[in-house]
Order: sequence, then structure tokens, then C-alpha cells
Amino acid sequence: MRFSYLISIVLIALLAACSGGVRTFSTQAKGTDLARYKTYAWVMPGDHESAFRTDDKIYSGLILKLANAELKEKGFVLDTLKPECVFTFDTRVSEQVEYSAGAPPAGGYAYTGYGYYGGYTPFPVYSGRTSRHEYEEGMLYIDMFDTQTNVPLWGGWAKAKRTAKSDVEADVRKAVKDIFVRLRVRHQ
Repeated sequence: MRFSYLISIVLIALLAACSGGVRTFSTQAKGTDLARYKTYAWVMPGDHESAFRTDDKIYSGLILKLANAELKEKGFVLDTLKPECVFTFDTRVSEQVEYSAGAPPAGGYAYTGYGYYGGYTPFPVYSGRTSRHEYEEGMLYIDMFDTQTNVPLWGGWAKAKRTAKSDVEADVRKAVKDIFVRLRVRHQ
């Protein structure tokens, strides 16, 4: 009994820790063997022929530095002349709206139906007001493509709420690390 109680507390603590902050996701092309790709380079999204431009993103230098370190740790080798795959990244900030009800539902009853089929039916009654909360959501996308076919191989992305108190640099660091945790390949 005491052991299961302890496990429950640990699980609740882990879920609470995961519920806020940076959330990451990934997808991989079906049937793709990522282990066969060892050399890589960086390119602009949608433009594999131009050099990667960093003048339009504030944190692009940091993202590249962190991503290169993560890829190196996984055994990838940077090769700008003849890479087997290329990576791109993009960042976005979008306006989001959240709605929440002011009070929990209270019970109520209504008479429904006709004649023999009629009766009182319970239904929820919401009291209070609905509040609207606007916030910004920052997103980082990292994609991997085959250089021979331009076919997408893998993609990872992260989302985080941005507030006046947000530490954007810390969020970027966590996002890059967590995205590359989802790239399930390690070279010797």
C-alpha cells in the first residue's frame, strides 16, 4: 500500500512537471532508416540551393549552435560540400486565445418528452462568466530531408507559451535539446 502511494505521488509530480513549458513532437517518414544518413548541412526552408541566412531570426545563431552540438553528439558530421541529408529550421510566434468558464457546473432539471415518455432530465447549468485570455505561442520547427530526392525524412517541433516573464533563451535551449531527443538515431 505504501509503495503504490509513493509511485502515485511520483507520477503526479512527473505529469505536473510535463504539463507546462516547452512541449515537443516529432514525425518520421514511414519505412525510413535514419541510420544511413551520417553527413548533413543546413539550408533555408524551401530553398536547398541558397546558403542558410540568419539575419531574419533573433535566435538563429543560438539554434544553429545548439543543433550542431546535438547532431555531433548523435554522431552526425557537418559536410557542406556533399551531405547525405540537409536540415532546415523555422521559428514562428502566433497569437492564441484561450477561453475558460468562471464557475463549475451546477445541476438543474428540465421536463422533456411527451405524455408517457416525458420526465425530468438533469442538465448542467453554468454560472459565472466565460473569460478570454490572449497569449503568444512560440514555435520551433526542425526538418530533415534527403539531398538526393528532397523527400522529408524526419521533423521535430516544439511549442511554448510566451509571457512577459518568459525566458526565451532558456526555452530555445530546452526546445532544441528536446527536439533532438526525438531524433532516434546514434552513429558510432
